Amino acid sequence: MSSIDSILVETRVFPPSDTFRERAVVSGMDAYRALCAEAESDYEGFWARQAREQLSWHRPFTQTLDESNAPFYRWFHDGQLNVSYNCIDRHLPLLAHKIALIFESDNGTVRRVTYAELSRMVGQFANGLKSLGVNKGDRVIVYMPMSIEAVVAMQACARIGAIHSVVFGGFSAKSINERIIDAGAKLVITANAGIRGGKVVPLKTTTDEAIALGGCDSLERVVVYQRAAEQDAPVSWQKGRDIWWHDLVKGKPEYCEPTWVGADDPLFILYTSGSTGKPKGVQHSSAGYLLGAINSMRWVFDFKPDDIFWCTADVGWITGHSYVAYGPLALGGTQVIFEGVPTYPDAGRFWQMIERHRVTTFYTAPTAIRSLIKLGGDLPAQFDLSSLRLLGTVGEPINPEAWMWYHEQVGGGRCPIVDTWWQTETGSHMIAPLPGAVPTKPGSCTLPLPGIMADIVDEAGMPVENGGGFLVIKRPFPSQVRTLWGDPDRFVKSYFPDEYQGRYYLAGDSAHRDADGYFWIMGRIDDVLNVSGHRLGTMEIESALVANPQVAEAAVVGRPDALKGEAIVAFVVLKGARPTGDEKKRIVAELRDWVANQIGAIAKPEDIRFGDNLPKTRSGKIMRRLLRSIAKGEQITQDTSTLENPAILQQLQESV
Repeated sequence: MSSIDSILVETRVFPPSDTFRERAVVSGMDAYRALCAEAESDYEGFWARQAREQLSWHRPFTQTLDESNAPFYRWFHDGQLNVSYNCIDRHLPLLAHKIALIFESDNGTVRRVTYAELSRMVGQFANGLKSLGVNKGDRVIVYMPMSIEAVVAMQACARIGAIHSVVFGGFSAKSINERIIDAGAKLVITANAGIRGGKVVPLKTTTDEAIALGGCDSLERVVVYQRAAEQDAPVSWQKGRDIWWHDLVKGKPEYCEPTWVGADDPLFILYTSGSTGKPKGVQHSSAGYLLGAINSMRWVFDFKPDDIFWCTADVGWITGHSYVAYGPLALGGTQVIFEGVPTYPDAGRFWQMIERHRVTTFYTAPTAIRSLIKLGGDLPAQFDLSSLRLLGTVGEPINPEAWMWYHEQVGGGRCPIVDTWWQTETGSHMIAPLPGAVPTKPGSCTLPLPGIMADIVDEAGMPVENGGGFLVIKRPFPSQVRTLWGDPDRFVKSYFPDEYQGRYYLAGDSAHRDADGYFWIMGRIDDVLNVSGHRLGTMEIESALVANPQVAEAAVVGRPDALKGEAIVAFVVLKGARPTGDEKKRIVAELRDWVANQIGAIAKPEDIRFGDNLPKTRSGKIMRRLLRSIAKGEQITQDTSTLENPAILQQLQESV
């Protein structure tokens, strides 16, 4: 295999300030290297120490890692604990009156919950679930809006040993139906509605439609939280199946004894999108997963007891699991939970909330950052963001120009940015800067966390010294996916392919390393373009486009080309209005020349199309497979129910 060409050149470096470094959990590169050296010299001993120090055990483990049935690795498997106990009970002696959750609703109403109150809410709801016959090992679908109750539902499942599977509140009835059937779910927890951007989203109605599609033979009950007023979100009711949340918890004891589970027992299943086939049910363990969430909170987010932490992700995604429902609570932190969208009632909402709640750590997606630049790049300056001390990005590589805007306009030039690479399957951060130790570079996720043995290899599994290749993790790690629910063969084929003799976890991303050993994510392996014999990563071309002052956002895909093998097609959102006629021709020519000047003529897009936006899920993820279909001129047959604005597809199809 020829290596993947790296065409992005970025030379700016931002070391941590002396002030930040002095107070950091991991202070300076020597401290970072010492942790890495400990893991290198005694891998199992390193992870055993972390597990004993960071987790509260009911029965201590005696074996750290069981590799006897690789790649179905087991960590700490003979130990027992409870994840909810680790997130709530162990804090109560000292932190009972500390604020755990600050909830801001779509209309701006704020509600605060202490650890003592959270304990009572989780206890009552857990007892309610038990009264419905939900037991250890039963599967529960959670289809909720962003809310305190969503976290309570997840924690209550963990408390009684039930396995939750959270479904993003924007997913369709078909998606819910698939997940109920595949998981064999006994119960669904939903709400009569969610409220986002001033709009009522009828979740109970969608749940009913999902069940009506058939095949949900395992399902017994549906619990409904009343989020919206009855007149705004009327629901149909099936007697004997449906029950209101408030009726379920009425009179239930406020304390629920935790169910002690095996360290490697499943905590949750989280399905990847099913729009391209049967959804993959990523199964995570209890202890190893929680350890990953805790360590990354400590190391990457440099957690401090007085932090106000805000991760903007929905609990329907892995980011909302690790850095909303579990990680911050496991450390006794205070966090913000937001129901709405960043542009309602205007594009200053995020900055207003940071000012109002005195947020110290802010973690969001590059897509959201680029959208906010387009809608109001000067807005952050109108708010007091002085409480911020750390910024983070998640979900995709961040292009350098968006990184710089985030650094300067939001962080005031003083806040380190942690650009985090990880996946649903890894459960927690894998490659990210430890902000008190690692100098950052715009667009790079920098260095692996201590204990994470990342590398770049070719198709035969051999290390790539120069250029890019396939990103792999060479040793099992505690928060790693254990299997795919009900499909172990697909698990092995997806993540431990024969080409690597089952040795390495294949991430599915391409990357390259620079002279300092920093990792740069170049895009998904299937997003690598072969143009005239050159293998180009899409992320680097996108970064070049977005560096143009006219461009707010860009996505690049390939389409078959008889001469070049593949031609580059760029979908571009401008900061101004969508161009037409001669203006469009002029801007296309300017952008093609711009890319040629930035990274070389080989990377010039063959086709540039303009839209008011890009096709994204409601969580902000760009649906690149739809863009590939548009680029090829194919009719779109995939499920588009998760798109924020389906009308964008027609706009991009017509923009030729």
